[in-house]
Amino acid sequence: MVRLERAGPGDAAALLKIQRQAFAALLEKYQDYDTNPAAESLEWMQWRLDNPERDCWFILANGKRVGLVCTKPVENGRSISPIGLVPEFQGQGIGREAVILLEAEYPNIRRWELGTILQEATLCRFYESLGYRSLGIWRQLKPGMDLVGYEKRMTEKGG
Repeated sequence: MVRLERAGPGDAAALLKIQRQAFAALLEKYQDYDTNPAAESLEWMQWRLDNPERDCWFILANGKRVGLVCTKPVENGRSISPIGLVPEFQGQGIGREAVILLEAEYPNIRRWELGTILQEATLCRFYESLGYRSLGIWRQLKPGMDLVGYEKRMTEKGG
């Protein structure tokens, strides 16, 4: 069973630990220390938790904290940034359920957006399978690593 648990100001270290595990492989692959969530500081995570416009959640599977997802406001909606699962829980449908639960937490949001690495086809297919459509390349982060934007417009029935 998957569920979300809202993180509070005292959860920065626990969230950061999960985030570092979730994004370590991508950090090693791309060496993108300026943009990869695994390279973020505890201070940045604390700022995120203290910011009233941002929300962070633990992703739980069978009661165990296995991931995180954070949101922030963007023009006409919210952005998912970041979302990640620790490696041993990836590929089991937990992320899919977490996104569905997250969208349900914000019933009045009609537009969601997120960014991911274009070269990571599995991630792109994951978001596309949830109804997100590509907005094209937002920017090149470094040679061989492009940030592609995704958007999902919600209908009255939820997506």
